[in-house]
Parts: sequence; structure tokens; C-alpha cells
Amino acid sequence: MHSVALAATDGMLHFELAVAAEVFGTGSLYDFAICGQRAVRVGRFRVAPDRGLGELANAGTVIVPGWADVDVDPPAGLVEAVRAAHEAGARVASLCTGAFVLAAAGLLDGRRATTHWAHTGQLAARHPLVEVDPDVLYVDNGSVLTSAGKAAAMDLCLHLVRLDHGSAAANAIARRLVVPPHRAGGQAQFVSAPVPVQDADPLADLLPWVTQRLDRPLTVEDLARRANMSSRNLARHFRSATGTTPLRWLLTQRIRRAQELLEATDDGIDVIAAASGMGSAATLRRHFNRTVGVPPDAYRRTFRR
Repeated sequence: MHSVALAATDGMLHFELAVAAEVFGTGSLYDFAICGQRAVRVGRFRVAPDRGLGELANAGTVIVPGWADVDVDPPAGLVEAVRAAHEAGARVASLCTGAFVLAAAGLLDGRRATTHWAHTGQLAARHPLVEVDPDVLYVDNGSVLTSAGKAAAMDLCLHLVRLDHGSAAANAIARRLVVPPHRAGGQAQFVSAPVPVQDADPLADLLPWVTQRLDRPLTVEDLARRANMSSRNLARHFRSATGTTPLRWLLTQRIRRAQELLEATDDGIDVIAAASGMGSAATLRRHFNRTVGVPPDAYRRTFRR
């Protein structure tokens, strides 16, 4: 069983700590432990760790929650424990301003990273070797991952579950927590209307209509026609509501459909390509490999129940 260690020290943010505990500490997918030197103050709460900070080095994944006061250097003991865990082979992920801990440990030098939009400038100024991206929800560098603030912490945690156990497992956790099952890491941190829930929103009817027709060769022009607006106006509404373009959103939905079919059916790649609207197996393989990081066949072997 994959082990996840959550670092806990005084001065961390309770929301991000609780998010990680909910995703990794509930159920049977992970061996989960909170690691710290002693009982710590986290916001208005006190948390009693299960193990010492030194145990981070024995974990498969280390989660570093947000750091409350980014004007104060994180504790040297925490920084050293996180660095040692990474050197021992752990995958290290920061939530929100936890990126300041990873940067202090040198794990972000020469890497692209993000944090809460209000602190990206400070992260870049304090750690000039870090390529700070202020406009994304999370960044996956393989063994080192960073997320933006608050809700983006949930996005990154679900992304890790998806990497480890597949889309079905991540979706099941999302359903339990009543959160969106997937928001791509490249989505903008701040959008004026992240989820179009009002009946008057021009995308409220369009998005479900599209997801029910992913097996069809839909184009941006088709979406604009359905929404009764120009392609330019559609793009503006999409950017406002989802933080991305209609074409990128549509491609993401097609990839998600392909993932579900690879996990849940014995259908061949040609059939899945048609069902997800990719047209051909070659097109599916190209986009799937670019987006997910592995070919469809390898994904199926990894996550097939």
C-alpha cells in the first residue's frame, strides 16, 4: 500500500491539512500518517502527530500543507526533513503556501511551481531560481508538485489519487466529498464564475449537452451554434467560467471519457477512440500520451480492476 505522510508543524493552515487528511486518510487506498515533532497548533486547532518528522523519509509521498506566515522562514527541522524525504525517493507535494517550504529545501530550484496567487510574487522574489507560474491550479513535475490556494489543494490531492489509482478511484472520493472530480492543473487560479450554476448562464445547458455527445465530431463552431453566439463570444464566456478555451475544455472531457472506458471496459482502442470523439486510435494515443503521460494501453494495465 502506498504510504502518505502529512507534515505538521506549528504555523500551518488547517484547511489544507484537513483536505489532505480527508483525501488520503479516509478509506483503504493509502497508509496515511501525520508526522511532527510534537502536538502542534494548526490555526485554532491542536493536532497530535502519529509519528515523528523523521518518518517523512520513509513515505512514498510527502504532503506539505500551507504555511500561514510567508514572511517567516519555515522551521529548519521541517525543511531538512522534507529535503531528506525527497532525497530518499519520496514524491513531495505542497499545498498552497507550502511551496515556500519546498523552495527553502531547494526542491523547486530550476523547476516550474505555483502557490496562492497572492504570494506568487513573494515566492519568486525570495527564490529567484524557481520558475513561478501565478496562473495555474497546480504544477506536476513528477517527484515534486505544487498547488495554488485552498480549493486547488483538493485538485492536486485528487490528481495524485488519479495518478496512483486511476480515474474511478479519484471520482469516487470526489463524489464522497461533493467536489468536482477533475480540474486540469493548467486552469486559471482565478475565474469570475468557476462553475456555471445559474440557469441564465449561457454555458449552463451547453456543458451537459456536450458531455452527452463526446462520441460526435464536435467543433468550437458547433458549440457556438448550440449556445446561439459567435465563436469569439463563446470563447469569452468559457474563459470567464472555466479559465480555459472551448477547445482545451473539450479535449479534456474526451480524455476523461477515454480514461473511464479504459478502466471500466474491455473495448479496443479503436472503439474507445470513437466513443470519446477522438476519431482514430492514433489521435487518441497522441493526445492521451501528451495529457496523461502514458499511452492508453499502459494506463489500462495500471488501473484495470
